[in-house]
Amino acid sequence: MSKRGAGVAILFIAAFLIGMKYISAAILLSGVGIWDKSLFKEALGTVGSSLNIFIIITIVAGIAYIIWGEYEDQQKNKMP
Repeated sequence: MSKRGAGVAILFIAAFLIGMKYISAAILLSGVGIWDKSLFKEALGTVGSSLNIFIIITIVAGIAYIIWGEYEDQQKNKMP
């Protein structure tokens, strides 16, 4: 797998983690009869900030791998 492919795969993992954040908050509120915007924000806060940190790390790593792959590809094309 190329570095660009790995970068895209890592970005898909980041998207999956973002979805899991919201699904986890919805699971926390599954027993509540009435949903409210502020209640959902509190549930997102309950999920924790560690998931946000993992999301940011995977997004940065994915973008870095894509840029690294593009850089290496350009370096190969420059050589005579």
